[in-house]
Amino acid sequence: MTNRHRQKYILQLLVGMGLISGGILVIIYTSFLESQDRQGEWYIWAGAAMALINSGLYILGNAFVHKVKSDLIRKQKQKDQAKKYEFE
Repeated sequence: MTNRHRQKYILQLLVGMGLISGGILVIIYTSFLESQDRQGEWYIWAGAAMALINSGLYILGNAFVHKVKSDLIRKQKQKDQAKKYEFE
């Protein structure tokens, strides 16, 4: 039987890192915009960067929770196996 929490951990870890990387790329992109026509446009890019980075951090937090759950399930299974063989 596969551990769902381990699968969620890996998926959310990759998604979270991708969102944070995207937020950083948005910040770098806006730092190179030099056009005078786009002075008010930085609000949109700042909002996009904040949304991407905060979403990434939230998903990484969820990934961490799933990692802890996965480890606890694995430890419990090992403990149950040890008890099973201890009584035989």
